[in-house]
Amino acid sequence: MAHSHDSTTLDLPLPARRHQTLGLVLVRRFAGHGLHDARATMLALDASGAEFRRLLVLTRALVVDLARTSRRKILLAPCCAAGMTRDEGLLMALIGGGGLDVHGALTDDARCTDALTTAHALGEELERVATRNAWRG
Repeated sequence: MAHSHDSTTLDLPLPARRHQTLGLVLVRRFAGHGLHDARATMLALDASGAEFRRLLVLTRALVVDLARTSRRKILLAPCCAAGMTRDEGLLMALIGGGGLDVHGALTDDARCTDALTTAHALGEELERVATRNAWRG
């Protein structure tokens, strides 16, 4: 059965902030290329320096939590796509501090909310990276 959230069109623009785009690309790389993707590791190393592992661990944990608990397939665009799918927009809202309503829309109301906590922790880490690198404008 097709749902309105099954569209792979890039209806949404990429995130406006550099650290948010970094988070999106890391999620796309891990979901599409595996949890030990070397390019994702290099992106995290470049952005976080010696503290890159925290960013990697949180991103991996989010991908695993969503894969394990979601009641539906979450559609992601390729790493180089110039826009976001509806699901990626929900994911970025969740990382940005979205609540149970956003989690429910992304996972079809999965009872386990591990991904919510992990997404918030990743959002805080991305904010820390942005502050460290003076990516604020």
